[in-house]
This record gives sequence, structure tokens and C-alpha cells, in this order.
Amino acid sequence: MPKILIPIGDATEALDTFYAYYRLPEDGYEVVVAGPEARLYHTVLHEIPPNPSLPWDITEERPGYHLQADVAFADLMSDDFAGAFISGGRAPEYIRYDRNLCRVVREIAESGKPIACLCHGIEILTAASCIQGKRVTTVPKCAMDAEQGGARYVDEDVVVDGQLVTARGYEQNTEVLKEFIRILKEAA
Repeated sequence: MPKILIPIGDATEALDTFYAYYRLPEDGYEVVVAGPEARLYHTVLHEIPPNPSLPWDITEERPGYHLQADVAFADLMSDDFAGAFISGGRAPEYIRYDRNLCRVVREIAESGKPIACLCHGIEILTAASCIQGKRVTTVPKCAMDAEQGGARYVDEDVVVDGQLVTARGYEQNTEVLKEFIRILKEAA
């Protein structure tokens, strides 16, 4: 069964991550969850509170479910994976500094294997130096991160550029997974 890497850390967005975590096996892919260490991680829920009497300009963060990483980034080998799914949340802000994570993501990209990315996950792609010249989308507040990585940010829900599928956030889960699975099957 082909393996898909899902890198996580504390404050990984629950909806981004769990949709792919459960959806990919339905099409015959084994999900491998990796983190800075092989341990249990805390996910979070991000949303702008829907109470108009107390407006927020940014997302509120609340605790989510927990998810076990079965392998540490240092133990990853890119040859083991058919692709990668990179979710958002606040985790990418921190785990993008991990050299082993950046190495394996860059190697997956350089091998021409499919990568899907939502929301703040673009920070990992920028740190891994694998989006130069690509057309991408993300949440608008991460547009600068995409551009700093050499990509061209476009204000669209989902963007496919070669083997890369990017989306704004969990509202696009269905479409980003549909495109990612299509590209994975074409690449097989």
C-alpha cells in the first residue's frame, strides 16, 4: 500500500489533518504520521468566532483531539512515500525549522511526487525550498510566506500546479483531497 506522509506538531489544525488522515486510506493509501518526536500531539481548532456582537479579526484557537506520531522526522526516508499531505494550524510555524522535515519534503517534491498543502502548511513548503516558480494559494495571511518561498500567490480556493495541490484551509478539504488523490493515481 503506497504511503503518504502527514507531518504534524503541537497545534496542528484538527480539521485539516483528520479529514486527510481518514480519507486517504479509503483510496488505498497508508497514512504515516510523523512529528519532531514519535509521541502524542495536541491538535487545535481554529475559527473566527461566529458571534457578531464580539467581532474578531483573527482566528480563535481551541484545543482539539490528540494524534499519535509514529515516527520522528529524523527517521524519515523520502523513498518510502508516494506523496505528502501538509496540514495547517500553528504547528507549521514551529516544525518548519526541523532540518529533517524540510529535507524529506524537499526530496519528495524533487522526486516529482504529489504534495497537497492547506493553510499554514505553506510555511513548511517555503522552508523546504520547494515552491519556487509555483502558482499556489493559502489563507490570505500566509500569502507573504508563499511569496517569500518564490511562489506566485493567487487568491483562489484550490490551485493545482503540476504535482502540487494547495488550498486555503479546511473549507476546501473535499476538493483538495479529490485533486490530490487524482494526481497520486496518475503518478502511480
